[in-house]
Amino acid sequence: MKAHDGMYIGGEWRPALTGETIAVVNPADESVIGHVPAGTAEDVDAAVRAARAAFPAWAATPPADRAARIAALRDVLVARKDEVAETVTAELGAPLQFSQTVHAGVPILVSGSYAELAASHPFEEKVGNSTVYSEPVGVVGAITPWNYPLHQIVAKVGPALAAGCTVVLKPAEDTPLTAQLFAEAVDEAGIPAGVFNLVTGIGAVAGQALAEHADVDLVSFTGSTAVGRQIGATAGAAIKRVALELGGKSANVILPSADLAKAVKVGVANVMGNSGQTCSAWTRMLVHTDQYDEAVELAADAAAKYGDRIGPLVNAKQQARVRGYIEKGVEQGARLVVGGTETPHEKGYFVAPTVFADVTPEMAIAQEEIFGPVVSLIRYEDEEDALRIANGTVYGLAGAVWAGDEAEAVAFARRMDTGQVDINGGRFNPLAPFGGYKQSGVGRELGAHGLSEYLQTKSLQF
Repeated sequence: MKAHDGMYIGGEWRPALTGETIAVVNPADESVIGHVPAGTAEDVDAAVRAARAAFPAWAATPPADRAARIAALRDVLVARKDEVAETVTAELGAPLQFSQTVHAGVPILVSGSYAELAASHPFEEKVGNSTVYSEPVGVVGAITPWNYPLHQIVAKVGPALAAGCTVVLKPAEDTPLTAQLFAEAVDEAGIPAGVFNLVTGIGAVAGQALAEHADVDLVSFTGSTAVGRQIGATAGAAIKRVALELGGKSANVILPSADLAKAVKVGVANVMGNSGQTCSAWTRMLVHTDQYDEAVELAADAAAKYGDRIGPLVNAKQQARVRGYIEKGVEQGARLVVGGTETPHEKGYFVAPTVFADVTPEMAIAQEEIFGPVVSLIRYEDEEDALRIANGTVYGLAGAVWAGDEAEAVAFARRMDTGQVDINGGRFNPLAPFGGYKQSGVGRELGAHGLSEYLQTKSLQF
């Protein structure tokens, strides 16, 4: 799509207040594919004022009517699915098939789920001699990352609109074209002016202004734990609500009774998807010592098959970051089995699929979020040792458990300090709550739990 040279505010594309722009780069070949405005605090203020003005009418709109508008938005995303996929591929670098299936397909599922929830959620219920009302929080400041550019937008905007909130979106500066396409879809779906607003810009300017704005009632942020900590502190000072979906270092625990070949194959695929740029990726593979050597061979074979099947990382900074972790892994004594720091292509921000063996739990590559196609295999002695290792990071976002008996896997998963666990390769569920324990965040996204983040309660006693 062709980039807009303005902001989507109050139902129209308005010129930015300055002439400064951000270049959008295709990470596969490093070419500039467009420019978008670098929004200022003044642009953010205009967007927040538009959202505040639109809030009373949207909050008073019957839930069934809000549901109809969200359903119309979903239908537009369906009609423009190919364009979405092509846009994500151009600015993120994801292979086109992955963009079609995941980057374009999942937001359609999620937006459809919120159309249904808006119509069916009990916004009013009787509790004893009280009537309890669920009311919209108000104006939402949504700050989204680049790794799943449309999904992350829909996961915030969908429930916010279903709840009756209005929104100002500040998308990641690396993937703003997808956000502009979403704004076009909002307009085409007939969502009233001011209910959704878009300001492009860098996080330190536009993002900070949005998080600090006095007329924003809730800040929903997905990104690094470091930035989430800053946003949480800013919101706390203003007694402002936050929803924070942050980092992860998820464990893939393969118990001795599991189908080892399947667990390793699926585990490697989980990390290689989106070039490893997934906060919930199972980047630590925990294997019993008796099966460890076999698992290393299986992981090496599986990862080698992804050499030409994964896209680049999003930018040069991310490429350098991942290479730095690979170098640190070698320095700290891990054994490099597949991959490494050599660039597999002359151009583009690529990193080869990488597998480390002989990783110990205290190493940096086992503790810190790498955000690249890197799998670390860690051996354990018994189930208690596996649990100690799985829970031994500051994160708790996701994970996986494999066992021959489902009950055995569930029993282990219930003891993991993490927000979401897949049992024997369980499928993605757009209605299941997603979010973390510990430093992986505050709050939940998706389904009814995600909707509740954008609601506040009022009780009337009779």
